[in-house]
Amino acid sequence: MGFEIYNSLGKQKEPFRPLEEGKVRMYNCGPTVYGRAHIGNLRSFLFADLLRRWLEHIGLEVTQVMNITDVGHLVADEEEGEDKIEAQAKRSGTDPWQIARAHEAQFHADLAELGVRKATVYPRATDHIEEMIEMIASLIERGYAYQVGGNVYFDVSRFPAYGKLSGNRVEDLDAGARIEINEEKRHPADFALWKQDAAHLMKWDSQFGTDGFPGWHIECSAMARKHLGDQIDIHTGGEDNVFPHHECEIAQSESFSGGAFANYWMHAKFLQVDGGKMSKSLGNVYTVHDVIDHGYEPRVLRYTLLRGHYRQPLNFTWGIMDDSKKALDGLDRLYEKLTAVAGGEGGASEAEAGRELLDAAITEFEAGLNDDLNVPRGLAAIFGLRGEVNEDKLGREVAQDALAFLDAVNEVLGVIKTEREVGADDAEIDALVAARKQAREDKDWSASDRIRDELDARGILVEDGAGGTTWRRR
Repeated sequence: MGFEIYNSLGKQKEPFRPLEEGKVRMYNCGPTVYGRAHIGNLRSFLFADLLRRWLEHIGLEVTQVMNITDVGHLVADEEEGEDKIEAQAKRSGTDPWQIARAHEAQFHADLAELGVRKATVYPRATDHIEEMIEMIASLIERGYAYQVGGNVYFDVSRFPAYGKLSGNRVEDLDAGARIEINEEKRHPADFALWKQDAAHLMKWDSQFGTDGFPGWHIECSAMARKHLGDQIDIHTGGEDNVFPHHECEIAQSESFSGGAFANYWMHAKFLQVDGGKMSKSLGNVYTVHDVIDHGYEPRVLRYTLLRGHYRQPLNFTWGIMDDSKKALDGLDRLYEKLTAVAGGEGGASEAEAGRELLDAAITEFEAGLNDDLNVPRGLAAIFGLRGEVNEDKLGREVAQDALAFLDAVNEVLGVIKTEREVGADDAEIDALVAARKQAREDKDWSASDRIRDELDARGILVEDGAGGTTWRRR
């Protein structure tokens, strides 16, 4: 089975077929850099990373664009109100440009902590004002947009397909309900392409008037077109981006180009915390920094946010983080055990023993990820293989192939420690483990227990198995 994607546009799974054979053009909605990304934001970015990794795993060359919104995103995602970055600048008494650059740097640092592969390009909205103005002017010329004073709006009545992604009908979008009343608009659902505001701190001159800034939606259309062309393969984001943001992107991009914008739309569900919404008042809006302060490696958060299906709600608790840590310990031990068996320590006596078990695990993992990135199904295949390895059902040659498979799995998931960290006291620990082994062979149980207690005090877990004795740090 080939890779199938649930396309939000058609509301069904569809086989993935790139526009150009062997290549994928993908746009991921990135952060608005007015504050540090929280774990809810990070779920969407990790989903994009998983998608990119899987596309590369199946042999495709991916051009990945993730934008940096550093102007024009208004509070509550509405048409009126303050710019999120400027609002933060006022609260902190800082220049909005400094706010944007500082949080952009923090965003990249957080992604690096989580093992996210760098996108091909991270375009900033403020670096693409010229491209936005070009698109807006063309939309006005073609009758899809209109100017009122220094403001420019997209006329949704000129785009009959408006609503095809979200299911919203123009006639149902009444002013005073979902949409702020604005007397300048021909229809309440019309959205801003350019806003004039002398008080806005981040502003540019244009043919539409002085002191203007772009609307949030036109930014992504312009940056996608600049770096990927008029038509792209995949566009992703969180479920909150479906309307109005992605709906508006489709309208303005397709009106400008005259053709389809994105063939596949993929959206990650919200992350819940303690079974409910994240809220500053509840003190449960967590960041990577908070996770580290709680004593967890960033990879534990990566696993926690990837362990569920991206189209299903996912819950976060510190108890779940503990469970994730235990799961990763299990995967780390699987890698260590396979390394030992592949090197001739333990395992089945027959070199080809367990070949069918390995083939079944590989087939199931591939089927799971090909099924719209079904990570739970893929993980089940890996943990199933772990049980077989622990029972020494794999021979040396099969273990070598299983190790290569686990390396490939880790290229997709990015959560397994494939190299044991060497500590300054490793030689001492090896000596203690050897001494304990000798004491057991000599049936000196008192010495054996004493050595084990010393190892335990050092935080060393000793495991005796058919293939011999191994140790690891807790």
